[in-house]
Amino acid sequence: MKHHLFVLLLLLCSLRAAAEEGQLTAEKGVVDNGYNFWLYTPSDYEPNGHKLPLVLFLHGASLCGNNLDKVRRYGTIDAVEKGKIIPTFIVAPQNPGGSWKPERLNNILEWMEARYPVDTTRVYVLGMSLGGYGTLDFVGTYPEKVAAAMALCGGTTLKDVAPLGKVPLWIMHGTADRAVSIQQSKVIVNALQQQGNDHLLRYDWVKGGNHGILARLFYMQKTYDWLFTHSTADHPRTVARNFEITKDDIRSTYKDLSNKDLYEFD
Repeated sequence: MKHHLFVLLLLLCSLRAAAEEGQLTAEKGVVDNGYNFWLYTPSDYEPNGHKLPLVLFLHGASLCGNNLDKVRRYGTIDAVEKGKIIPTFIVAPQNPGGSWKPERLNNILEWMEARYPVDTTRVYVLGMSLGGYGTLDFVGTYPEKVAAAMALCGGTTLKDVAPLGKVPLWIMHGTADRAVSIQQSKVIVNALQQQGNDHLLRYDWVKGGNHGILARLFYMQKTYDWLFTHSTADHPRTVARNFEITKDDIRSTYKDLSNKDLYEFD
């Protein structure tokens, strides 16, 4: 028994070390009509090696500005720095202010694809609050480029939500959200349902959940497992429904990182 525990500890240590061997770089002013962004390249990245998926993380309004370090406050980059193993390229841009612009995000994506071995069939987008809006606006503008997306406590500025029905999409919102009303998400869900265009849609309303609690999903393994199940190469495209994220999952995910007040995040 002690031997098995020792082997398990060695394995966990080696996995964490592998994650820490990945490289995080600040890319500033490199993309015309883009954003400054953090780029994480995983430990198994090789310039001429096999293609890797890409995760695009979009932050909320509290991280807007011109100090790129703010983007490491919470989210996918922070999760990796805390030992979460995400063996993909991760792009985390910083919005200087205002709404996220899909064209500027696409310019970053095309910059990445021209310089790195990105698996273009496995591009994933997730964000919350303002980033939730950005996620849905990007997906609805470029549905053919996104393998799957998760939008947390957001909404959309799209006039036509029909393109959202082309992408495996998981929308989540807390019922007690006072920063962004749950109605912003319900409008999208209702519209897709009325169109009969919801076969790739999942949605969950977290009972009693406030605005910041969904930031915990960026640290949850199920989040990335669900995303990575999908590919634009799948024909026909389907949405994975064999993953469940419960309120208990959300509550327990960040229990060891209680130095941060996720209820303040947006």
